[in-house]
Amino acid sequence: MPAPRRRNLAAGARAPSRLDAAGAIGLPRRPRSGERVVSVELIREYWAYHHWANRRLFEVVAALGEDAAGRPIGKQCSESSLRAMLVHMYGADWFWLETWRGRAPAIVRGDPTYGLVIRTLAELRKKWDDLEREQRGFLADLGEADLSRSLDGTTSEGRTFSRPLGMLLLHVPTHAAHHRSELATMLTMTSGSPPDTGINSYYRERSEKGAIK
Repeated sequence: MPAPRRRNLAAGARAPSRLDAAGAIGLPRRPRSGERVVSVELIREYWAYHHWANRRLFEVVAALGEDAAGRPIGKQCSESSLRAMLVHMYGADWFWLETWRGRAPAIVRGDPTYGLVIRTLAELRKKWDDLEREQRGFLADLGEADLSRSLDGTTSEGRTFSRPLGMLLLHVPTHAAHHRSELATMLTMTSGSPPDTGINSYYRERSEKGAIK
């Protein structure tokens, strides 16, 4: 009986060349050997998605009105209302940008508002628009060497810490993704499932609008 033919597992494992052209969907190209996997270009793109996803859910909440946005939903989520969740997400973005600029706000540990008093969605939207412009300006000024620069600080308990800026630039959008999932659950409980905020939906929308060639 002839020996069974062994399948070459490497055959066909290589992705089609059209998938290698990351630029076709607006992504940076694949890094060459020795290059950084995380680049300033990739971080800027991740933040553009971060802004898009936050705004998409904000608009759903805004359409419900101030009363619905401020109505307590329950203790099962980390914030009591839709507006409180959005304020927390904005506050985290604001806190970290100020910290990276060397003027970290003095806040009470565990305060979800970061010491901010924002009573309406209209007030929050204006502040968030201004913050996004400042964030884009900060990202535009970054160089590759900045990603490995250490950010040193002291916690409210007196513990010191040191984190590379590149890691923190990834942390902030990831933090928001966690709370967007909570916000989506809260919206589902309130009015129905909200639009998808996955990154593929972001690229699809950009493509449909002609932002990606």
